[in-house]
Amino acid sequence: MKKFCIIFLLSIIISLTAVGLSGGLGETQTQNAEYIRIHIRANSNDSVDQAVKYLVKDEIVEYLTPVVARCTSKEKARKSVENSLSGIERVAKAVLKEQGFDYGASAAVKTESFPTRVYGEFVLEEGEYLALIINLGEGAGNNWWCVIYPPLCFAGNTKTEIIYKSKIAEIIENWKKNRG
Repeated sequence: MKKFCIIFLLSIIISLTAVGLSGGLGETQTQNAEYIRIHIRANSNDSVDQAVKYLVKDEIVEYLTPVVARCTSKEKARKSVENSLSGIERVAKAVLKEQGFDYGASAAVKTESFPTRVYGEFVLEEGEYLALIINLGEGAGNNWWCVIYPPLCFAGNTKTEIIYKSKIAEIIENWKKNRG
């Protein structure tokens, strides 16, 4: 009986994985379509450019938190962010100037291809995403990234806790508990 249960469980896991890898019922495209990412690209990979990127990030997150906190759809979030582009650039440029950098900053909302990224236990699959792109100077350095909508990187500021769970991991965990 134990063998049958193990084989049955593995069959379910393999089937769910195969459906997920093949795109299932369009879930990957639908999931990607629900997110708006943010990327703040440093001028270069020099340590000073990387350090100022994080100062800009802190101010941008503070600026955007009230902008997206009450958005109830991706479309509302997109419009709110697009309407805030000049303010986003102003905030970024102010931080750069305050820190003694003479290069500017630009912000745009556009669709770009992104590799798979991990945010804690949450994974954003490779694909096309709508994103707020903020280039500091040349924007040729490593970037800081997060998700504006739903507001994953703003969760701590809005007192909202977002928890993502893996159904497969939950099944395996329950099976381990019941087995012992």
